[in-house]
Amino acid sequence: MPSETVQFKGYALADPAKWNDLKVIDFKPKSFADDDVEIAITHCGVCGSDVHTLTQGWGETKLPLVVGHEIIGTVTRVGDKVTEFQPGDRVGVGAQRGSCLECRECKEDYENYCPKSINTYNSEYPDGVVAQGGYSTAIRAQERFVFPIPAEIESRDAASMMCAGLTVYSPLKTHGAGPGKTVGIMGIGGLGHYAILWAKAMGAEVYAFTHDDSKMEDIKKMGADHIVNTGKKNFHKDLARKLDILLSTRDMFGDKTPMGHYLSMLYIHGRFVTVGLPDADDPLPSIHAFDLVPSGCLLGGSKIGSKKECLEMLELARSKGIKPWIEELPMREVGQALQNVKDNKVRYRYVLTQDID
Repeated sequence: MPSETVQFKGYALADPAKWNDLKVIDFKPKSFADDDVEIAITHCGVCGSDVHTLTQGWGETKLPLVVGHEIIGTVTRVGDKVTEFQPGDRVGVGAQRGSCLECRECKEDYENYCPKSINTYNSEYPDGVVAQGGYSTAIRAQERFVFPIPAEIESRDAASMMCAGLTVYSPLKTHGAGPGKTVGIMGIGGLGHYAILWAKAMGAEVYAFTHDDSKMEDIKKMGADHIVNTGKKNFHKDLARKLDILLSTRDMFGDKTPMGHYLSMLYIHGRFVTVGLPDADDPLPSIHAFDLVPSGCLLGGSKIGSKKECLEMLELARSKGIKPWIEELPMREVGQALQNVKDNKVRYRYVLTQDID
């Protein structure tokens, strides 16, 4: 597709009171830079982050706003300084589209933690242009945040890897998931199902934690070695000091189970890592120093992932033939997809296919 034919249109939020009633609008893209890659979008996953943003759960958004940050498409144009891509390449973009590229974080392959990060949507560039996301026809992103997709991975499968997959792969890799390690995954939704797939492929023993009986058979098929029903009283007691890593993908903690119950399952210097981000008014359960000291366990978080980690993740998926559990829908059905994500009805990730004229 020649670059002059790319139009920037997307399904946008205009009225927060109608958070999933998105209308197609034309929008202004960021100014094209020497290190930019322009992409015609073919697929975009639906993330819980999109719901939190559209419902204003994470704060007030910049309107009108196009969300979506699990993007797959075809390169249509590259800047003069771009060396990795050329028009016609199949690529992906995740939850970040830019950074300063000059700070310590960027220089040490932690560009996902850059203090001057540009999120894929709802960020504002210095010239006032608002970054619009992947429920759209096209996007421009810095080369550093564009990922080549292996030929063996279908676009519909690669889409949700760009955020959900990478968000859980990064902490699993960082904290040593692999042979001889025991990994707990808390919350088996879009992120959690990926965490099971990756952790098993990396060679870890996997415990899946869920309160949803309807997911039990699915979880077994994903490869979890053990399933723990968190709806049962004292579910944690038989697992004292069993886990090396407990990865929480939950984006709500309404049950208010004490944090100490979760941390008691960690072995010496075990890690509780959260990647789920609840609404601003839903904090983590209360915690006391006595919850941390007995096992010397560590409590932390993780933010998406770096390009280096994304390429490793894609190679793992390619070499092991890993496929996510997805449901594919035309982009015009985005409103229903968003509602189903909010209502926890998706099994386990929606991927939208391009249909904007």
